[in-house]
Amino acid sequence: MNDFKRVDANRMDLGYQKYRDEYVKKAIHILDSGWYVLGKEVNAFEAEFAEYIGAKYCVGLASGLDALWLAFRILGIGHGDEVIVPANTYIASVMGITINGATPIFVEPNQYYNINVREIESHITERTKAILAVHLYGQSAQMREIMKIAQKYNLKVVEDCAQAHGAMCDGQMVGTFGDVGCFSFYPSKNLGAFGDAGAIITNDESIAKEFRIYRNYGSEKRYYNKVVGANSRLDELQAGLLRVKLAHLNDLNEERQVLCKKYLNEIVNPFIVLPDIDRNVTTVWHQFVVRCQERKKLIAYLEKHNIGSIIHYPIPPHLSEAYQYLGYKQGDFPITEKYANEVLSLPLYQGMGQEQNRVIDVLNRFKG
Repeated sequence: MNDFKRVDANRMDLGYQKYRDEYVKKAIHILDSGWYVLGKEVNAFEAEFAEYIGAKYCVGLASGLDALWLAFRILGIGHGDEVIVPANTYIASVMGITINGATPIFVEPNQYYNINVREIESHITERTKAILAVHLYGQSAQMREIMKIAQKYNLKVVEDCAQAHGAMCDGQMVGTFGDVGCFSFYPSKNLGAFGDAGAIITNDESIAKEFRIYRNYGSEKRYYNKVVGANSRLDELQAGLLRVKLAHLNDLNEERQVLCKKYLNEIVNPFIVLPDIDRNVTTVWHQFVVRCQERKKLIAYLEKHNIGSIIHYPIPPHLSEAYQYLGYKQGDFPITEKYANEVLSLPLYQGMGQEQNRVIDVLNRFKG
């Protein structure tokens, strides 16, 4: 029987406790204000997040998925169009494409778990209208190369930055390269809200204006509906709490850097493949993802020692039941499928202390 206290794969309570007084003060202020949707807090957060990222405009939304599907809708991408997308991404990325009736064209990842830019051009056809770049696990994709390809073929670029708040490529924040940068503020994200929330950033004023219309039932003026829109408004409470966390985001990301550097330096086990960092990019370590050919055995071993872990992600989109209609089969994307069978996210969260030493010690004693 293992008597050690459990180390969870993720904890959000410790991050809350660190700035509890600020969160509580902000929440009470908003509740007392009597204004709860599209008010001063949303406006302030949009301005502050745009400044942090280095973009001209930010539009708060209800979720990261809304950011994605609205991005393709507003860019005019739909039935008959194709969008290049990494095959190993989270399925929400793909849903942003298919909700609009467009077809995802999957491209295998590189060793850094992001889209292999050398494989993109061979997948472009006369129907290709956009590239969806996903900054998976917090590490920037190779955006300079992606933008060169997009400019060569006159393609739109949408960035899925759901896991990469503050990540950079060549010193430039992710989300600012393409036409639209899409963010999720789901509670587990580096910049996490206390419920569902999302946003887009853009340097195009007309795109920002369209998002503001679409998010509010397609209405620019109350009861005057310009298009069939959505109910996708970032509420005042989430915006205010995000403002509190945004003020500390650099410190929070730095804490993750320290934790992950320790993992990289101290996990020494030939049965475990550590993550690699791409050149000229930064990662904000949304997840610390290792690989193991004996993953099932490793998970059971960790559980025996009261240590949690998560698989991000066990089923690639092309093999999911939701996308059976695309006609893919096992073996169509061998690198993606290999990763899906081997990746495992280790415990990583704000306020992680001595628990990390135990995780490292246990991992180093694993026999594959």
